[in-house]
Amino acid sequence: MSALQPAPGRDALVSSVFDLFKIGVGPSSSHTMGPMTAACNFVEMLAGKGLLQKTARVQAELYGSLALTGKGHATDRAVLLGLSGERPHSMAPDAADDIVEGIRTAGRLKLGGAREIPFDEARDLRFLQRERLPHHSNGMRFTAFDQTGATLEATVSYSIGGGAIVDETAIARNAPPEGVWDVPYNFHSGQELLAIAEREGLTIAQITLANEQASLSDAEIDRRLRAIVDAMSACIDRGIGQDGILPGGLKVKRRAPALHRLLLERAERTLSDPLTVLDWVNLWALAVNEENAAGGRVVTAPTNGAAGIVPAVLRYYQRFTPRSSDEGVQVFLLTAAAVGSLFKENASISGAEVGCQGEVGVACSMAAAGLTAALGGTPSQVENAAEIGMEHNLGLTCDPVGGLVQVPCIERNAVGAIKALEASRLALVGDGTHRVSLDQVIETMRKTGIDMNERYKETSLGGLAVNVVEC
Repeated sequence: MSALQPAPGRDALVSSVFDLFKIGVGPSSSHTMGPMTAACNFVEMLAGKGLLQKTARVQAELYGSLALTGKGHATDRAVLLGLSGERPHSMAPDAADDIVEGIRTAGRLKLGGAREIPFDEARDLRFLQRERLPHHSNGMRFTAFDQTGATLEATVSYSIGGGAIVDETAIARNAPPEGVWDVPYNFHSGQELLAIAEREGLTIAQITLANEQASLSDAEIDRRLRAIVDAMSACIDRGIGQDGILPGGLKVKRRAPALHRLLLERAERTLSDPLTVLDWVNLWALAVNEENAAGGRVVTAPTNGAAGIVPAVLRYYQRFTPRSSDEGVQVFLLTAAAVGSLFKENASISGAEVGCQGEVGVACSMAAAGLTAALGGTPSQVENAAEIGMEHNLGLTCDPVGGLVQVPCIERNAVGAIKALEASRLALVGDGTHRVSLDQVIETMRKTGIDMNERYKETSLGGLAVNVVEC
């Protein structure tokens, strides 16, 4: 059974907006944010059990996709930072280099920022590329040893996409994943979501908001949504302003700053070429994913690898649609999250599990749904837009060159954003009736992921990753 799938007979609960949209750091939600969180959790668990001061050595073992593409995704750095007590949402990206360099230079690490121990990276951080743990390709084991070499504690965790972590004990007892709780409108399919909307006379955004209100005040919901919007906007703006070469060895040049300058220089072209609007959407998506590739602060939407699509389409709504509003921005995000929740529960948002259809495909579907809702679409039109957004990303593989979230990932976000616009426009000129349902396309995506060869699921063992010569 996948770590993402609810156990038979268990009534899985709706994921929170703030589980799908998380502020963190690049380049990968599953390979960077997840391992950093798991490492930090492990250290906090040691402290909680009174074992931190007894710990003389720790070892991290990475399996499957984490081992195969971990170094390209900065998983090694993430583990070192997590063991040092850093978390993705609060870590200052500019401070990461100093922390990691200090560990590697001194050969010593401060567990949780408090307990200093020796750390031999070659011995204590192992990439087991030929091994895979049972529940998910993104598996990791953390072990603490005392002064005699005896094991004090060991845990196994899985990074299941979007920065979410599930530990092996939670899987064994069929515990619900993080970010879920009892809600007034509990839906597990697009059909159920539409039925609630029709029965209650609510929009999808209103249903999502009511579910969030079950555990958060209106003021807290507003604050968190604003923080997400601000972080997305800041990421775009920073990405536009940063020239240079992205880290990792592929020598990929940042393209967003040059494209931005070109658009400003040729502003009059918009009058004769309406498709210039698409150039701006491309710019915003590229800017976000170049920031992600550089390890900057991004928002999972629903993952880091697909983080540029929702912000780019959201800014399109803010800049290029008449009567855009702050209320419309909230409608956009609340609706997008409802759609993302369906994919997360019924299929996967992990490239290591189902390929890039689970990342860029899901982000495209979410953005299309959000835009359609913000523009006044009916729930049926929203569901149609979400379906179109995924239908034309089915089978999309995850084959990053060099294990880096750069080629083809950065451009793929730009293309995904444009697809989301097209999906929304197609849905809005219809009446919401269509042949293929969102539930059918989610199930198709899930089965396609199962059938997909492991080489095309974030292992860098197939596709572009082996057919593009690294220079």
